[in-house]
Amino acid sequence: MILFRMACCALAIFAVTASSVRADDICLGDEEEKAAKAAIAAMSKAEKSGQSAELFVASRAIADDDCIDRFDKNAQARAKANVSKLGRELAKAAEAKGFLYSHEPVRADGRTSAFRYFEAIGDFNEANRVMLKAVHAKSEDPTLFETAWGVDRGRHGPRDPKTGEIQPHASPPAYHEALRHIASTNADQLMKVEETDAKGLSGSAQEAMKASMGSLEKLVKASAWMKFLPNGDKLAKARAEQRGDTIMKRGDPMFTQGIAGRYYEFAGSPKAKEVQAKQEEMGRAMGKTGENVKGAITQKSEAEQRKFNDKKADLEKELGF
Repeated sequence: MILFRMACCALAIFAVTASSVRADDICLGDEEEKAAKAAIAAMSKAEKSGQSAELFVASRAIADDDCIDRFDKNAQARAKANVSKLGRELAKAAEAKGFLYSHEPVRADGRTSAFRYFEAIGDFNEANRVMLKAVHAKSEDPTLFETAWGVDRGRHGPRDPKTGEIQPHASPPAYHEALRHIASTNADQLMKVEETDAKGLSGSAQEAMKASMGSLEKLVKASAWMKFLPNGDKLAKARAEQRGDTIMKRGDPMFTQGIAGRYYEFAGSPKAKEVQAKQEEMGRAMGKTGENVKGAITQKSEAEQRKFNDKKADLEKELGF
């Protein structure tokens, strides 16, 4: 009888302890258990289907989930192996098809770029290589270039075993140097084309207006590329101020000072305010001139009306009206 009571007490203590452990383990909650088992089932289904892209996505969901081993001791190891192997294979296949970069994340239907696959498996060197390849293929696309320039945002290195800290990842200097070369080439080409556009600044007012539109457009675009270079966009701004000076030397300021002002404004030159002040002064002068002309016309009209009225009165008198 005593032994029976002791056994019952032991079972009760075990049950209380097990219940306490389950309560303390966040992985053993009902929702967590349901999610983990669903993820394991999805990976098992993908393994049987033979669909590499689907298996890659399902494996990624498990590889970094520390709760999985509570329900399947082998699932996480299988998932990590799948991610590493399949990620590289799928990336190479996408690259072979020319699908180098896409802003969309990894997809289960296989419509994923090589860059995204390499990024997903943490092979940042290969991801950078593919990104540079994509930028070279569309070297004049500023949006793609800016994405490539900020590629390290969101990346992180391995956890420090001593401190537990995770340091941000920094791409090798050679990567950004290659991008600077592309930016420099684009800027140089735009500056050369701008020289051709600027030839029209010496023509008629209409020709100068048209030429300035093309010239400023090229300078603005060149400036955007130059901002990635060590010296920034100083050359583009200096060229713009030079164009403004050329315009100010023309003999038709009424029509062309505004063009010079736009160049100066882009260049960030204090001359922009000077031109604005001159335009305002010219506007006031034109306003005064307009008022004087209007006044003269009004006086002339009144005099002619009086003369007409006098003639009309004489005629009526002569006719006996």
